[in-house]
Amino acid sequence: VQLQASGGGLVQAGGSLRLSCRASRRTFSNNGVGWFRQAPGKEREFVSSISWNGGHRDYADSVKGRLTISRDNAKNTVFLQMNSLKSDDTGVYYCAASRYAVASRTLGSYSYWGQGTQVTVSS
Repeated sequence: VQLQASGGGLVQAGGSLRLSCRASRRTFSNNGVGWFRQAPGKEREFVSSISWNGGHRDYADSVKGRLTISRDNAKNTVFLQMNSLKSDDTGVYYCAASRYAVASRTLGSYSYWGQGTQVTVSS
């Protein structure tokens, strides 16, 4: 499975972005999907995940109430709507497909990774 992340950009604090993660294969619909981010000099961290059918969603405490994950399996695409952005949200955002139908926060449970999309929030 190849994943293509897009939608990043430069935005002012308080603004919004919508990230997309499109998969190359239909079987993507059987996989949980996660979003992670990595700021300069920091480790990659969990942001959000969604199960294969959207029935289970998980968010890092730092983004709860501001970010919303969703998916459209007919389009092999997962979205991350990002509102009320803060400077701390700056980083490269990666989407990843889990080995499992329900995604977790553990990086090692993901088999496929997208190339990342840069999000920069100016204060």
